[in-house]
Amino acid sequence: MAFHPPVAIVAKAGDAGKYKTGLPSWNMVLRGFFSGAYIAMGAGLATVCSTGIMAGTAATNAGFVNAGFAAAGISQLILGAVFPVGLIITILTGAELFTGDAMLAPVAAFIHKVSWVSVLNLWVWVYIGNLIGSVTWAYIMANGPYCSISATGSITATAFGVRAVQIALAKVSYFGTAGIWSAFLKGIGCNWLVNLAVLLGICADDLIGKFFGIWFPIMAFVSSGLEHSIANMMFIPAGILTSAYLTADQITTLGGAEKLATLNWVTMWTNNIIPVTIGNIIGGMIFVGLLYWIAFRKEIQALK
Repeated sequence: MAFHPPVAIVAKAGDAGKYKTGLPSWNMVLRGFFSGAYIAMGAGLATVCSTGIMAGTAATNAGFVNAGFAAAGISQLILGAVFPVGLIITILTGAELFTGDAMLAPVAAFIHKVSWVSVLNLWVWVYIGNLIGSVTWAYIMANGPYCSISATGSITATAFGVRAVQIALAKVSYFGTAGIWSAFLKGIGCNWLVNLAVLLGICADDLIGKFFGIWFPIMAFVSSGLEHSIANMMFIPAGILTSAYLTADQITTLGGAEKLATLNWVTMWTNNIIPVTIGNIIGGMIFVGLLYWIAFRKEIQALK
């Protein structure tokens, strides 16, 4: 199983960043659309696979001191186990993901291969593409697996749809200064792990090596409950769209109409995506890109 040494990985990351910033804007948006959809596919799969895990596991694990906590951990593990499909597809098919570019493009700038203007240009267009792709898949899921249509044409949320709304509600629950700080920190932790996955993907030359190099860090970030801005562009819109199909009983189960009112297109940005995006940038650019460039700067210069 062939793999590259650390200094070569950082140098290759810089080369990748240079290539990405050189793409035309329309291509950045198109590749960003691909990746947004792929990450959303992983998010949708994670939603479906984790549905019912908490209640079912609690009922079958009465031997635990607190079966509810045991079930919550297993639910997170299931989420983390299946979610990585999105980044695996993204990296292996050459799509563009904002959170990965938050590290790759700055590394190219640190090595003086590109300008910071080109870094920002890449970020903007890829972010837009990711948003379009994620919301597109959210719409497909909300009006597909997350709902059921009766013979009379009435639409109600399925168990998967209720789970989608539950996840979305949790993701817009960061209220006040302490809440936003928590979302910000979770964004840092998430993209620290995501970009370690990107580096491990670069490290390996073979398919199996790339697969496992990407899978483990992504599984770790999702299972740990950290926040990914692009994934949340699927999780939250899917919950918002599906909430229109909830029955009265389902609304009560989710905490009532007053709680559901906190889930909307404004809180999606203010309570989650904006602070999480800033955290993702710092996690990728500083905690991976900058620190690895500092650690291997002399060796990289020697490679020139």
